[in-house]
Amino acid sequence: MKIEKEAVCGNIESGDIQVTLSPNEEEGIVIELTSVVKPIFGDAIEETVREVLADFEIDTAKVTLQDKGALDCVIRARMQAAVLRSLGQKYDWSKEDALWQAV
Repeated sequence: MKIEKEAVCGNIESGDIQVTLSPNEEEGIVIELTSVVKPIFGDAIEETVREVLADFEIDTAKVTLQDKGALDCVIRARMQAAVLRSLGQKYDWSKEDALWQAV
């Protein structure tokens, strides 16, 4: 699936990440990462981004990331929100409700 509509999620504050998803003219995933921790965590951040895109079966997109030291869970949440916004979908909270009811 291709990203057809640009979507932005997150902000540029400490401990957060701004994700911009946009259409990619060519096939594949292009990731542009700006981060002070890129030398140490750049590969892990890109792996997380690719995992989230794979979960949504996205195979063509441009992903621009402005990272300010976000944790993996924040990166995943921002990526999921950006994908859903781009696709014009809402999150299915019934999955979360089922998990809480099981506890």
